[in-house]
Amino acid sequence: MSPGTEKPLKILFITDNFPPEVNAPATRTYEHCKEWVKRGAEITIITCVPNFPHGKVYAGYRNRLYQTEYRDGMKVIRVWSYISANKGFAKRVLDYVSFAHSAFWAGLFQKCDIIVATSPQFFTTWAGWALSKTKRRPWIFELRDLWPESIKTVGAMKQGKAIEWLESIELGLYRSCDKVVAVTDAFKENLISRGIAPEKIEVVTNGSNTEFFYPRNKDGEIMKRYGLEGKFVVGYIGTHGMAHSLDFIVRSLKNVEDPDIRFLFIGDGAMKEKIVAIAKELELSNALFLDPISKEEVPRYLSCLDVSLAPLKKSDTFKTVIPSKIFEASAMRKPTLLGVEGQAQAIIETYGAGLCFEPENEKDFLEKLYRLKNDASLYSKAQEGCSELAKAFDRKRLAAKMYDVLAAAAAGENLTKGQTER
Repeated sequence: MSPGTEKPLKILFITDNFPPEVNAPATRTYEHCKEWVKRGAEITIITCVPNFPHGKVYAGYRNRLYQTEYRDGMKVIRVWSYISANKGFAKRVLDYVSFAHSAFWAGLFQKCDIIVATSPQFFTTWAGWALSKTKRRPWIFELRDLWPESIKTVGAMKQGKAIEWLESIELGLYRSCDKVVAVTDAFKENLISRGIAPEKIEVVTNGSNTEFFYPRNKDGEIMKRYGLEGKFVVGYIGTHGMAHSLDFIVRSLKNVEDPDIRFLFIGDGAMKEKIVAIAKELELSNALFLDPISKEEVPRYLSCLDVSLAPLKKSDTFKTVIPSKIFEASAMRKPTLLGVEGQAQAIIETYGAGLCFEPENEKDFLEKLYRLKNDASLYSKAQEGCSELAKAFDRKRLAAKMYDVLAAAAAGENLTKGQTER
């Protein structure tokens, strides 16, 4: 229940991704909302039919105008959108805009005390803003990505009038919402430097679901199926996107001289075809590429890894990012080989939960890889660090923190300038 009232808090949550999709936004939203249901909240999710990252509707679903299902005490409304694979800028923008439009119309008919809209995708927050103005309800901007800055970083758009226009809208949305819930402290610092009031921003990082991800023996069936027995397995499980620098990783594998090291890439995305082609061109024998797996299967495959790989392109923009996979790996005592600078690097180094290499620096990447494999004492200490990191970033505690932010905003506490009592 929300503070000071006996009635349940009615939350309308707008998200482009939701289970059975398994990317980070879907997982965070689902796990947070499950905890909020336990606190008595009434949750309505507005999302699209599951299709990420292939742009193909999952079995058992159809891309209808409007359909409703129930999952773990949540009402899930799936609306029509133009569906596109996670590649091709123009088509993806049409996908995002169409979802925002459909989400707005569906949201008009849902009762709520507060609206949450999460990015990515950026246009989802437009629906949150429009519904807040129409329904006269407070709204929360959950900031998971600095968009449009991130699309400049991966080269999808160049600085120009279009980017300037989008950035002006971005700042307007931050000012309009009742609270920004950022997933990193660096995001908060970025917004403050651009004129957003510090008191308007709360930080709720991603975290570890220790009930789902926990230490376990390696899955023997998977190890045998893919010939991984007796090997030191380095794995990447997640979206193969433009930001993740997997082309650099795959090219570096040609120079991995230790025959006992195997690399496992699981997932799909805009760069999947390219990195598979690079591996074929280089005639790599130490890399295996698998299709995406369900959320339920992730712990089984993660159990088979000795090291979890988490790279991004070298960019100042990505110094603000904390890959969610470091929390899942840590909960299973799997040290991370991190190719990200900034806040993510600080977390790994603070807890000693792995090693960090300079993004897109092959020499440093190989050096840190060999250290994790060959230094048994270092590896053991990293496993202990993983346990401490998982405890510090417990998903339940973080979900409770965000719920308190929503409850306060719904009750009209600490309203920002320009908002009225509702």
